[in-house]
Amino acid sequence: MTMQIFVAGATGVIGRRLVPLLLEAGHRVTGVARTPGKRSALERAGADAVMVSLFEPGDLLQALAGHDTVINVATHIPSTTRMLFPGAWRENDRVRREGAANLASAAAAAGAARFIQESFAPMYADGGDRWLDESAPVRPARYNLSTLDAERAAHGFGERGGTAVVLRFATFYGPDAYHVPGMIKLVRKGWAAFPGSAGAFVSSVTHDDAAGAAAAALEVPGGTYNVVEDEPVSHREYFDVLARTLGVPAPRLPPGWATPLFGPAGELLARSLRISNRKLREASGWAPRHPSVREGWPAVIRELRAGAASR
Repeated sequence: MTMQIFVAGATGVIGRRLVPLLLEAGHRVTGVARTPGKRSALERAGADAVMVSLFEPGDLLQALAGHDTVINVATHIPSTTRMLFPGAWRENDRVRREGAANLASAAAAAGAARFIQESFAPMYADGGDRWLDESAPVRPARYNLSTLDAERAAHGFGERGGTAVVLRFATFYGPDAYHVPGMIKLVRKGWAAFPGSAGAFVSSVTHDDAAGAAAAALEVPGGTYNVVEDEPVSHREYFDVLARTLGVPAPRLPPGWATPLFGPAGELLARSLRISNRKLREASGWAPRHPSVREGWPAVIRELRAGAASR
């Protein structure tokens, strides 16, 4: 069935992959653009574009008129050089708290049937070697408590009679991921970027697979779904695979005493999170293109090298 879909965050790392998938499936798409250049890019791709703020409820209600589905993948992630400083996440918190609430309320008022909200899987409490599904307890770090506000906004849409879907994305990686260049530099210098024990599990997903999951969420029952690769790996293997792909020696992991130096994000990164994607796979038929970073890292590095060679 052809849908009229509104995408907030349409020009971000997930959105710019998601919009073409929706268009290829025959849907009509309206994307939010924050600059004239991004508006032109959306229109060239075949989408309608609107320059509207998530912090203006009246304008949102007008923009959402006639849309069946609303997808919110809007974020405001600080640069890697700023994210450890106090206040660096303030704008992202506002997007998740105020922006998500405004968008969900406007979607309900405009008569949309489905609301899909981006969330964050690594906020689960440390699970050791256990598989973690969507019922596992969550324990956000101080810097990302607003993730739960965004989830509550989506659930509020569901309480008004619509279908609310929350997608808890795992740790992202990809050729245009903001943190990947810094991670590669550290590995080349002999250091892994994540604190925590060598055997702690990290659950990942590429931006391409995350966008595919968001498209698949158009058909799933309401609820919360983990979006992760099939095979989480240990911190040791995660960085060994990256080093092997780069052709450099395996890096050293940061010592345990260094974890507090990474700030609130460091405590979260040090957790062991072996997260399951079973619920989403069974509900939608979605499957990640890359089962794990064993296949994903080589693909990402190939794309990075191809991009560098073409410049």
